[in-house]
Amino acid sequence: MKPSKALDLDAVNAFVLTADLQSFTRAAAALATTQSAISLKLRRLEDQLGRRLLERTPRQVRLSAEGALFLEAARSLMGAHERAMASFKIERRRLTVGISQLIVGSELPALLRHMSEHDPHLLLELRVAGSREVMQAYEEGTLDAALVVQPEGRHAQGETIYKEQFAWVGAAGWRPRPGEPLPLSTQGESCSIRAAAVRALDQAGVAWTEVFIGKGAAVLGAAAAAGLAIAVLARRAAPGGTADLGSALSLPPLPSHDVVLYTALNDHRSRQALHALAGAFRQLAQG
Repeated sequence: MKPSKALDLDAVNAFVLTADLQSFTRAAAALATTQSAISLKLRRLEDQLGRRLLERTPRQVRLSAEGALFLEAARSLMGAHERAMASFKIERRRLTVGISQLIVGSELPALLRHMSEHDPHLLLELRVAGSREVMQAYEEGTLDAALVVQPEGRHAQGETIYKEQFAWVGAAGWRPRPGEPLPLSTQGESCSIRAAAVRALDQAGVAWTEVFIGKGAAVLGAAAAAGLAIAVLARRAAPGGTADLGSALSLPPLPSHDVVLYTALNDHRSRQALHALAGAFRQLAQG
């Protein structure tokens, strides 16, 4: 069935973003609107096309077979629209952002794609490292913005975006060997998340030993998924095949940590790009 009139580009954009982020809530945050507004746009788009584009469940949003067919065409349409709108823009803006490696997960490609579509002339340089390294680079003036897990004992002078929940992540069904200390996968002694975790274990009288040290959620999660150790990870960053084993192993609760955005930029274009990135991270944590 052919549409009776031109497609609503806002609705098509909402569809692409919802498909990429697999969430009405996350798409709404990235577009600075409400979940109900996104849902209404998509219903009207489906009605106009005479096709069901998304399968909705209480916990998941996924593409229907017809939605998968429409997605690439919709993405091309939005790309052409953004290029047309940018035809007379000659300024290419460079934005250098540092992000804590503990909060970077598998959703990053979709978020970067959205930022690129938001501003095709934005040259984004992304640096992923430990929070301390990111903050040092920001204070030295080599970063325009920093999105970090706030170190303990440091007063936040940036914008608190959300609280990241951390968990004791291990392979599903994993149990330690009787009589042996809890094996840990951490980022090493300089990591404030590790410091909070081992302090909680010490206070609870749980013996532990560090058996794996790596940098970043993906590396720590790999050690957990392999059954080598328990990783201290952001709950949403737990890889497939793993679970939060805190309750099963009677481990002490882990404190949440503020994720803070630091920037001195005030121009509208940069702030909009940073708002889109920070908002999407916030919704990922809440979703």
